[in-house]
Amino acid sequence: MTAQPVPYMDSTRRYYTAQGFGKAYAWAHFDDTLFSRPAKPVADSTLALITTAALYERQASDPRMVASAEPDPAPERLYGGDLSWDKRATHLDDLNSYFPIDRLRALVAEGRLGGITPRFHCVPTQYSAAL
Repeated sequence: MTAQPVPYMDSTRRYYTAQGFGKAYAWAHFDDTLFSRPAKPVADSTLALITTAALYERQASDPRMVASAEPDPAPERLYGGDLSWDKRATHLDDLNSYFPIDRLRALVAEGRLGGITPRFHCVPTQYSAAL
């Protein structure tokens, strides 16, 4: 049996519609911006880790602030329970599934990645039908 791709975009559209948002979610797209090769090899590059999760448990009505922290030691967990996502299909219990710090460290140790920045950044999302 061949694995089938998950229809992520369609599932997300249905999920936001079921949440009651009147306007469909619009993903960013840049028709005039082309993909290009990095200026130097990944093995000579430093990677910044950015997540939409938070460093603390938030309520849906809490202001969403950008935060930064050191990745060493890695946080025991990050938080996103206040965000809208299919909590029956997935969870935030496995930090490395959405914040792959251990795998990135392994790539640095293998010489496949030059390094990781000394801080990671939590950049919260906000659904906006106005965009």
